[in-house]
Amino acid sequence: MHINWFTVIAQALNFILLVWLMKRFLYTPILDAIDQREQKIKAELSEANAQKADAQKEKDAFQQKNKDFDQQKKALMDMAVDQVQTERRTLLEAARQEAEGLQVKQQKLMKEAQHNLQNDIAGKARQAVFSITKKALANLASVGLEDQTVAVFTERLHHLSPVEKQPFIDAFQSDKKPIEVQSAFELTVKQQAAIKTAVTNLLGLEPDFVFKTNADLISGIDLQSNGFKLAWSVSDYLTALEKSSSSPNGTTKSKEKGETIQHAVN
Repeated sequence: MHINWFTVIAQALNFILLVWLMKRFLYTPILDAIDQREQKIKAELSEANAQKADAQKEKDAFQQKNKDFDQQKKALMDMAVDQVQTERRTLLEAARQEAEGLQVKQQKLMKEAQHNLQNDIAGKARQAVFSITKKALANLASVGLEDQTVAVFTERLHHLSPVEKQPFIDAFQSDKKPIEVQSAFELTVKQQAAIKTAVTNLLGLEPDFVFKTNADLISGIDLQSNGFKLAWSVSDYLTALEKSSSSPNGTTKSKEKGETIQHAVN
């Protein structure tokens, strides 16, 4: 068989040219495209992994925030419950104290009302007793009792101390007007003479006298000179006793029954 080397060489060159052309214009672009595609896929996978990691981080952060929120919510709820309980206890304590204060105030008012009622009843009872006593003494008064009254009064005048009788003497000497003598009953001549004698001994001189009757006096004698008075009567004693019994502590210094009473008359 005859070999045509020109043909062989030409075909070999054609083949080599074809391989170079295919490699230059076919295989290389395809391989480059494959590499680019592979790089793109790798980049997309890497981006996807990064996004997945970011999403996981966001998920973890969200879960942590939810957990923190739940903890804060629980803490706030516990705090609110504690504040409500504290406020409730405070309000209950304030209400209890206010109720106790009102109860104490009410008891105090009740005691004051009871005390005032008792004092009112006692005062009315005292007034009734003294009123009845005065009426009884006025009804029992007689000439014999008036004699005894004059005797007691003159006896008291005789036994006055200098300190007791000096104001009356000074009052008489400052304006020597007639001395006014009042009694519940009209005095007899003998009774008037006894009083005149006692007063003359008291003053050291004989003054003028004016004798009057006063129905308000109960078994007593009232002797006045220039605004100053010497008096003794059961009525004055009862009045002093009434004031003493109506005083807050029930004790007021008062003169004994039958003692001569001295005071200025306005």
